[in-house]
Amino acid sequence: MNFKIASTYGALALAALSVLTSCKKEFDADNYVAYFGGEVENPQSRYVLFCQNNVVLDTLPLKADNTFFVKFDSLAPGLYTFKHEPEYQYVYFDKNDSIRVHIDSKDFDQSIIFCGRGDQKNNFLMEMYLRNEKEKNKIFDILDYEAPKFLSYINKVNADNIAFYKSKKEEIKWNDEFDVYAQGMYLFPHYTRKEIYPIVHKMRTGNDVSKALPKDYYDFRKTIDFSDEKMTDFSPFVMYLNYMLNNVGSIHYHNHFSEVDLALKTNVNKLKIADTLIKNEKVKNIVVNSIAFQYLLEDQNMVNNQEFLKHYYKIATDKSKKNEILKLGKAINQLTDGKKLPSVTLLDAAGKNVNSSSLITKNTILFFWSEELNSHLVAAHKKALELQKKYPNYEFIAINLDKNPNTWKEALTKYSFGPIRQYHCSNFEEIKNKWAITKVHRTMIINKDLTIKNGFTNMFDIRFEEDLQ
Repeated sequence: MNFKIASTYGALALAALSVLTSCKKEFDADNYVAYFGGEVENPQSRYVLFCQNNVVLDTLPLKADNTFFVKFDSLAPGLYTFKHEPEYQYVYFDKNDSIRVHIDSKDFDQSIIFCGRGDQKNNFLMEMYLRNEKEKNKIFDILDYEAPKFLSYINKVNADNIAFYKSKKEEIKWNDEFDVYAQGMYLFPHYTRKEIYPIVHKMRTGNDVSKALPKDYYDFRKTIDFSDEKMTDFSPFVMYLNYMLNNVGSIHYHNHFSEVDLALKTNVNKLKIADTLIKNEKVKNIVVNSIAFQYLLEDQNMVNNQEFLKHYYKIATDKSKKNEILKLGKAINQLTDGKKLPSVTLLDAAGKNVNSSSLITKNTILFFWSEELNSHLVAAHKKALELQKKYPNYEFIAINLDKNPNTWKEALTKYSFGPIRQYHCSNFEEIKNKWAITKVHRTMIINKDLTIKNGFTNMFDIRFEEDLQ
């Protein structure tokens, strides 16, 4: 902890103590009064949103000194989120908690420190979140491991997390309601790694490791309540559920169907499983929307897309997300092979806006990266440099998707990207709507006449080079 953060923490602690002292009578009463406040360094806007289940409960304006504060006359114990766009994090309130938080928007997650009544539980959640993020950055490499080595690695990580959880539980002595989330912070990321492994390992290496897995590999699924309403807005659970359905929904029809038709049947099956398995409507909507986003980005058969959407619309009840899916479908329709690539505005290293169409004068490979996903950043550029030597008739252009252009500029000075041309996405909504970009793991192959050769591929797919011949 550096001096600046320590000083800020001390100031926040004194402020929290003042609130606790002045409000002791209210805490002694039989009510649910609670307090939430803090300070935002380098604010990106003049407010903080206080939310639960993706619903904004209160908008907290920043004062001239970039602090905010609110008293809740009645706040039910539970998990909430606070958002300072575009970032968010969790905060858990017990009865009568008084919590203050320090935030620096330039390093949002790393900067967060809680103090006041209820701070220890929330600092534990942040520590677990950062431990999981550290492992998430490593997952790109360990998915190539053979089964015994992979299991040894993730079991060691899980054992360390369990030991950390137990020590903090003994120290803080939190209640059973909070314990649901405390356990979820290490359990669901561990389960997610297990669900991801066989799918991604096969995609990247061509080897099916399913037969090499222990017989009890998936037994943990029996212990999960997939309709637990408390998990509706808990991203570790929602993320796990999404990957689990990828596994359970996979169907093997051998040679009876083409790859495209097999993808349709698999994803319709996933929708049906989610509809049957998940009784909670909010959780169900989150999951089926995720299935729809993934399927539409991976299968560009227009006839099959319409068939899939028929099933999706029967199950989904979230109107706003239905509209997003509709927009995505329209964008994908413009990115089919042979069509001209729609132009978007990008930012060059000199800080000038450039039209994407003006950058493509020869056969070009576009790929995407974010400084937040460090392992992918390094692996993607390494792969691009290898391919550029092998296919000199192709130009390689990397597009950074970080929200802050300063983060991109810092990365340009930190890494050596060689001859790969670098640009920044200055308007993510535009690139999402025109190029259907929702994640960094995407590659586009564009002909020199700006027509699309393959708009939905991945440099790490074992069949990627077939399109470059």
